[in-house]
Amino acid sequence: MADHSRLVLHRPHRWHVQEDGQGPLVLLIHGAGGATQSFRHLFPLLARTHRVVAVDMPGQGFTALGAQQRCGLDHMAEDLLALCRHEGWRPSLIVGHSAGAAIALRMWELGARPDDGIVGINAALGNFKGVAGWLFPMVAKALAISPFTASVFAGTTTRSGVRNLIEGTGSRLDPEGLDLYYRLASDRGHVDATLSMMAQWRLEGLLARLPQMDVPVHLIAALDDKAVPPQVSRDAAADLRLVRLTEIAGLGHLAHEEDAQAVLEAILK
Repeated sequence: MADHSRLVLHRPHRWHVQEDGQGPLVLLIHGAGGATQSFRHLFPLLARTHRVVAVDMPGQGFTALGAQQRCGLDHMAEDLLALCRHEGWRPSLIVGHSAGAAIALRMWELGARPDDGIVGINAALGNFKGVAGWLFPMVAKALAISPFTASVFAGTTTRSGVRNLIEGTGSRLDPEGLDLYYRLASDRGHVDATLSMMAQWRLEGLLARLPQMDVPVHLIAALDDKAVPPQVSRDAAADLRLVRLTEIAGLGHLAHEEDAQAVLEAILK
């Protein structure tokens, strides 16, 4: 996919984007801690029949973060929508994985109008429950403001540790996939941006507005997902007005990396 990469300077960030194919435009948005590499299998499959654009979110992957305070849901959606308008991208479909699904829905609220709607793959459309609801954001914020946290994490990351983290989400990746996540986890800037995103992430407003949204949404939930359990998608589907829910057995949180063909077939329904 490197042959399809380029950098776009559009304030406040210097974006890394990948683009290929012809036809209706599909925009791919990765989740927290990921990058365009997350779509390395799905991207070429979609590009057979569509024009496909994948973007590294601010500070993650190869996108250079231009403003530390713009890592929350609203700001990331605003900045990505501004990039789309700058580049003349008018997606007919937006596909978001995990937190990327929330960004896609917020983009729709801000004026993006994909004709074919939004697809959420293991969409992170729920808040943590109980103590974790206030503890996790506080911990992320404390870690994000420390100048040493990201460098310590990146410097102590091991390949076995990355494999354990991935398997803890219910997914099993091939050696190439594990190596790519190891590289991301070893990058101080990527880790720092991911922590900032966690610290600034707020979903309450978006979740409260789900019943008013009239955008077609297709939620794809992997039944073995341990990071965003399928019940999260079921609950979101109960709130949305124009929704389809597809459940896939045998896959975890990174379903589109484990079996891109199965996820493609669900997307193209």
